[in-house]
Amino acid sequence: MDKINTIINKEWAEVFKNKLVLFSVAFLPLLLTALPLITIYSMQGLTPEEMATSTTQGTPDEFFGDICLGLNEADCTTVYMLNIFTLLFMILPVMVPVTIAAYSIVGEKSTRSLEPLLATPITTIELILGKGIAAVLPAIVVTWLSFGIYLIGARLMTNETVFARIIDPMWLLAVFLVGPLLAVLAVCAAMMISSRVSDPRTAEQLSGAVMLPIILLVMGQSFGVFLLSSELVLVTAVVLIILDAILFYLTVKMFQRETILTRWK
Repeated sequence: MDKINTIINKEWAEVFKNKLVLFSVAFLPLLLTALPLITIYSMQGLTPEEMATSTTQGTPDEFFGDICLGLNEADCTTVYMLNIFTLLFMILPVMVPVTIAAYSIVGEKSTRSLEPLLATPITTIELILGKGIAAVLPAIVVTWLSFGIYLIGARLMTNETVFARIIDPMWLLAVFLVGPLLAVLAVCAAMMISSRVSDPRTAEQLSGAVMLPIILLVMGQSFGVFLLSSELVLVTAVVLIILDAILFYLTVKMFQRETILTRWK
């Protein structure tokens, strides 16, 4: 455990010197927190009819489905918009650690600090765990902190009925359970890519493809193709647990210390 803690502290000391990493960790959470709060504030001046027609061409029941049960048109539209913004918080635990994890291996090679690390008696599992935790923890912290600020702002600008829909157990499971699992998935994929390429920018660009499923999920929810449910969130969590275990195993297997040292010039 001491070796893992050493790797974590070393990663944070090295990685956060990179301005791009600091930008992704700080700016994106601020943006995704401010955007929904600004939208909520701007919607307060709209009439119920304007709010309904600005989002859908049909009746609320046709477009929003069960989320409109027991709500008037204005509250229904607000809940729908907030659901989309809450879903955006699933991007944070993917995008933030990808930048850190992609840089953690290939970035060290470019700064010539990887060779001394690989020469130590630390095992590959300890090395991957240390680097993975160093990437996942900041993502989880900024996601939960941003989500907390978002909830406080939403509570101040919405009524109790609307706010109760935002803190539905489904969304709490999505942010506090699925979010960390997505972060682990993104980190494993990023480290696999980072161990196979020799340029930090290439690693970051390829690792960014991990966000595609989340973007498609947001688009599907936005256009009413499907609506998230507690059952779907739980199934997603189970699938992610399995995928995380598989990807971690593959990451350890693909991280060949000797090959990395001899292949990268």
